[in-house]
Amino acid sequence: MLLVVGLAGLAATAVGIAHGVLPRQFTAAQRRQISTWEMERRWRALPAGKIFPASVSYTVPAGDLNASSDLTLQAQRLAISPAASCTGAFAPAAGRVLVQHGCSTVLRATYLDASGSMVATIAVAVLPSSSAASAAYGGLPGTAAGTPGPAGAFPVPGTPAAGFGDADRQLSSGIAAGPYVIVSTAGFSDDRTQRLSPANYVSQEMDSLANGLVTAVQKVLGRPPPRPVCPGAPGC
Repeated sequence: MLLVVGLAGLAATAVGIAHGVLPRQFTAAQRRQISTWEMERRWRALPAGKIFPASVSYTVPAGDLNASSDLTLQAQRLAISPAASCTGAFAPAAGRVLVQHGCSTVLRATYLDASGSMVATIAVAVLPSSSAASAAYGGLPGTAAGTPGPAGAFPVPGTPAAGFGDADRQLSSGIAAGPYVIVSTAGFSDDRTQRLSPANYVSQEMDSLANGLVTAVQKVLGRPPPRPVCPGAPGC
C-alpha cells in the first residue's frame, strides 16, 4: 500500500513538473484573440512598401481577350500618400459611413498600368474590427460594378497621374478583409473622361487593374495569420 501511494505521489509530481516546464497551450479563445490582434496591428507594423508593393501583377482573363490564355501585366507604383482622414480620402457619403463604423485612418497609393495609359488609386480604410469593416463595406454607397467607386483619386505630381482627379475615375473594385476596407478606383492617365462600355476591351483591362490592386493588398493585410504557438517555457 505504501508503494502504491508513493507511486501515485510520484506521478502527480511528474504531471506538475510537466505542466510547469512544457510550453503552455493557448485556448481557442486566446488563439482568436491573438490572431485578431495580429491583423489589427499590421497596418502599423508593416512598412508602407510592403502593403503597397513597387510592382503588382494583374491578369486580364483569356475570355476578355478572345484568346486561349490569360494575359498577365504589371502595374508600377507611382507614390504612397501620407495617411489621410476617412472623410478626406473617400466621397462624402462613403466617408460618413466609414466614420460611423469607427474608421481611424486611410492609407493610399497610386499605380500606373503596363501600357502607361491608365492609373489607379488603392485606398485602405482602417476599422477597429473585422465585423466593423464588413458592416462599413456593406453600407458604402457607390460600390456597384461599373462605377467609379467611393474612393477618391490620389494624383501624383510629375507623373502620368498628375491630373488624375475624381472626375477621371471610371471603374472600381473593393472588399472587406479583416479589419480593413480595401477599395480601388481607376481611370485614364490623360484627359479622357468618357464613360467606358462594359464590352470594351479597354474597360476589361481597367477592371482587371482595379481588381489586381485590391487582391494584392488583401493578400498582405487580410491573410489569416499563422496559428499562434507558445514558444517558451514555463508559461511562455
